[in-house]
Amino acid sequence: MTVTTKGQQRLRRRRRVRARVSGTAERPRLSVFRSNRGIFAQLIDDTKGHTVAAVNWIEPDLRKITASDQAKKAGELLAERAKAAGVETCVFDRGGYQYHGRVKALAEGAREGGLAF
Repeated sequence: MTVTTKGQQRLRRRRRVRARVSGTAERPRLSVFRSNRGIFAQLIDDTKGHTVAAVNWIEPDLRKITASDQAKKAGELLAERAKAAGVETCVFDRGGYQYHGRVKALAEGAREGGLAF
């Protein structure tokens, strides 16, 4: 009997999601990484392999607020940067995480910021 860790299970889910979700120049992929300390998100054009816009929890605006508020504010910041880069819509890639808590807050913040997906 093999035992899979939580990280291995998440990677399996992530690969399953990535098999179906791909970003283009018109509609990049919003990729989410959630650590114990914070949240990272970026818009990726998979055809070129470039990051269009990104946000990181260690930015000064996000550093000193609670986790769910931090995720929501990160989504709003990412939407603002995406609009500056000329992106209106995207495809959401939850990265193997449940659409719950900080991941959901980031998605809602991006929607409130004007990013459609």
